[in-house]
Amino acid sequence: MDQVVDRAVASMPEEIALPRENGELVFESPWEARAFGLAVALNEKGAFEWKLFSQTLTEEIAIAEQAGESSTYYERWLRALHRVTTDQALLASQEVDDRAQKVRDHDDHEHHHHD
Repeated sequence: MDQVVDRAVASMPEEIALPRENGELVFESPWEARAFGLAVALNEKGAFEWKLFSQTLTEEIAIAEQAGESSTYYERWLRALHRVTTDQALLASQEVDDRAQKVRDHDDHEHHHHD
């Protein structure tokens, strides 16, 4: 990760800080790590400013909390990424939705459920 982005990620305000355990980022599912990586990669390519993403994430977290949603941190992260990429006209909304569905489908097929 680029040092500037690394510092930006590390210094995110507490209310939107990435989930960590013993200082390491924590991902519950593979798609969460991919969503994180996608946001970082797009920022590093100059697609959007990290400050814009952080502000959008703050808004998404507030919206979810006001609505009493049980959504996870990375579901809110993905919504923020969706907003930033479509607002910046990087991707069409339907294209983002289609890609997100493919990722979810892939994750569902990759998991081996044990009883």
